[in-house]
Amino acid sequence: MFSRLSPLFPYLRRYWKSYVLGGLALLIYNSSKVIIPLLIGGAVQDIQGGLSVSKVEYHAARIVGVAIVSGTFLYLMRQILIGASREIEFDIRNDMFEHLAKQPPSFFQRHRTGDIMARSTNDLNAVRQLLGPAIMYSANTVIFTAAALPFMLRISPRLTMYAFVPLPIASVLVQYFGARIHKRFERIQASFSDISAQAEENFSGARLIRAFSQEEAEIKGFETANLEYISRSLMLARLMAMLWPTLEFVLGLSLMITLLAGGREVLLHHITVPQFASYNVFMVQLTWPMIAVGYVVNLVQRGAASVTRIHEILIEKPEIDDKDAKPELANATIQGEITFNHLDFAYPTGPEVLHDITLTIPAGSSLAITGPTGSGKTTLVSLIPRLSEAAPGMVRIDGRPIREYPLEVLRHAIGFVPQETFLFSETVRENVAFGVEGASEESILAATQAAHIGTEILEFPKGFDTVVGERGMTLSGGQKQRTAIARALLREPRILILDDALASVDTYTEEQILNALRDKMRGRTAILIAHRVSTARSADRIAVVIDGRIAELGTHDELLDRGGYYADLFEKQSLEEEIVNT
Repeated sequence: MFSRLSPLFPYLRRYWKSYVLGGLALLIYNSSKVIIPLLIGGAVQDIQGGLSVSKVEYHAARIVGVAIVSGTFLYLMRQILIGASREIEFDIRNDMFEHLAKQPPSFFQRHRTGDIMARSTNDLNAVRQLLGPAIMYSANTVIFTAAALPFMLRISPRLTMYAFVPLPIASVLVQYFGARIHKRFERIQASFSDISAQAEENFSGARLIRAFSQEEAEIKGFETANLEYISRSLMLARLMAMLWPTLEFVLGLSLMITLLAGGREVLLHHITVPQFASYNVFMVQLTWPMIAVGYVVNLVQRGAASVTRIHEILIEKPEIDDKDAKPELANATIQGEITFNHLDFAYPTGPEVLHDITLTIPAGSSLAITGPTGSGKTTLVSLIPRLSEAAPGMVRIDGRPIREYPLEVLRHAIGFVPQETFLFSETVRENVAFGVEGASEESILAATQAAHIGTEILEFPKGFDTVVGERGMTLSGGQKQRTAIARALLREPRILILDDALASVDTYTEEQILNALRDKMRGRTAILIAHRVSTARSADRIAVVIDGRIAELGTHDELLDRGGYYADLFEKQSLEEEIVNT
């Protein structure tokens, strides 16, 4: 068990002071609880000598006073220990988010979003319950039992032996049920991850589901997954329903033995009535701590299963990091020369995508990359900001291997517009200014005007304060792409990469954007992946990538003269334009 909980030890050490203070409050709380049976016994003994109002008031005041002290330290104990568990929950959630933010795209291809969300919410809540209530209740049970036992033994060792006879049965039950609770909770969490992932996919793909009229099929699929989750949860509920009554029965048996054996001890004058009264109060006070053992077992087993699931995420080392970064480049200014040196690349689970790519893009120049779908164009440009990782030395910027640049420096110098445009469910202004703190209204407007979207935004009911909705669903495909281009331009990057970012705009708008880009990117490096010749021809040079290799490289006119893939593409698109215009 301790080995499974070892990932939590650094967090517990961080908040050891809180647990020490909470432990002190717990000690005082249990000490005051132990006093109450003794006060009741003393009250019974005093009243035996003659009952009076003053005696009742005196003993009642003493018991109430101790109860106030007990309640005060119960509050402090819960406030400190539960508060510490909340602080640790906060730290773990932050650590998980920071860790996930450093993971490359391949990580999110292996792990479904719904599963990650389930681990970040449901599992984290189970860990918090383990670090708060489970520790508090288990410590409370142990300390109160240890504090009360000497007094109970002093009253009657024989009675204590009788009363504690059923407790080994409770221990066996706890062990038996605990192992099964752990296994079932692991299955429940896995099932919860499945339905979370299915729900996330359905919400994200709502338009596609409606377009293919698959609402009923998806509802049935979700219902099936939900029924599996409910079935597993009910199995755990039935198990817990057996544990609690069984523990209560064992404790009830202990109380019955106490009454029978204790009554006999009183009749035989082995103990007095006041002692018997005190003993019975001790047994009543032990009832909840003992019952809490079942609750703690449930929390511990749930928490242990969840710690394992969270740890599985946290131990995954980011494939892309700064371990090879040079400290002297922490404030480097990137000029923008890019070199691919005999580059070969393959994804971990697939065949080789790029083969012997050798190419230099001078700083301040522009390069268009075209070629058939699936030829490796996106993979090639994703290696520049290290979204995917090439072998050491195969990709260089300004003559240095890109691994020598700290990631923050490298990516700050790059404006990247991916194929799949992603917008946050915030305002247009916040989406455009993403990653640029304190961006002025003038700079935001200039960037949107350059992307040929500014005028349209100003015509929105709330202008730049218009909320674009989940993933920018209120905008058209072309508007989303142009907003993403504006976001990249606002960074004033040394290197701008447009991965087919003009595919959703018409040729007139495309021309306007390209003209603005020439002005904006003068003296900066630009790479454009394009399937349209009209986009590619504006670049200084054009590279044709086929089957992961550079098949053609040159200017627009040079490639036309060569009569290869690019010349064929030009003829086809020219013919299409003529047909459309006629």
